[in-house]
Amino acid sequence: MRTQKMGPAASTLALLCFWSLAVCVPPGTAAAATPTQASLSEVKRVRGDVPDILPDPEPEPTSPVSDFENSYNYVLSRLADMDQAIHKLNVGHYTLDVKVSQLMDRVIRVVAKVEELEDSVREVSRHSKDNRKEMGRLQGCQKGHRMGYKCYLVYNSHVDYAGASRKCLERGGRMAMPRDRREQEALADYVKSFFHPGNWPVWLGVNDLRSEGTYHFEDGTRVSYFQWRKHFLSSQPDGGRRENCVAMSSDDGDWWDHYCDRTMNYMCEFDNREAL
Repeated sequence: MRTQKMGPAASTLALLCFWSLAVCVPPGTAAAATPTQASLSEVKRVRGDVPDILPDPEPEPTSPVSDFENSYNYVLSRLADMDQAIHKLNVGHYTLDVKVSQLMDRVIRVVAKVEELEDSVREVSRHSKDNRKEMGRLQGCQKGHRMGYKCYLVYNSHVDYAGASRKCLERGGRMAMPRDRREQEALADYVKSFFHPGNWPVWLGVNDLRSEGTYHFEDGTRVSYFQWRKHFLSSQPDGGRRENCVAMSSDDGDWWDHYCDRTMNYMCEFDNREAL
């Protein structure tokens, strides 16, 4: 058999294939097969690029001492964080305590001012009541009827017995209390002229609220003089336990007993200080 000599080009290609350890096909011949992944791996293994068995990764060296140090350092870091947080809380608590103390001081000062204001309001109210009483007394003596040490004034305003008593006191007087015939006749003339030509009853400061049939004035003294209406058809008093408050008729000055919650005009009496 005769050996075929290779030309220069073929020799060069053979050398390249040898150094690269690749499967080369000489020129002019068909490739037997396409190199596979297995063949490439085999080539690398033969060449020494890939070891037969890859060694397992060596574990990091550990020891009980290093684990304890890590845990200890972690605990210390957490304690440091907690200490810092506690410090912040203490600072916040101190700040809040200071603000609360300041607020309490302000509240105490406000309370003191309010108490002073309340005292001032009470003082003003007392002066206002005193002024109202003095003005009522002056009005009663200027506009009303003077008689000796007393002044009488009729108020054309319908109120019940209790309301009349309260209004007379607020004006610095009391409900009219005729204690004898002279006062009774003077008041009867004054009331008659005030409502002329009409006939309107006015409350007097006389009642038997404490004990039925026993009449007292508003100041608590017992009534000794009476001017009850005497008539064969309507003799007074006739209300029994139902009608316990007394009013004067304006046409003749006679006394009538009435329900205390009835509303009618009233008459107050005041001290005449000019006569005193």
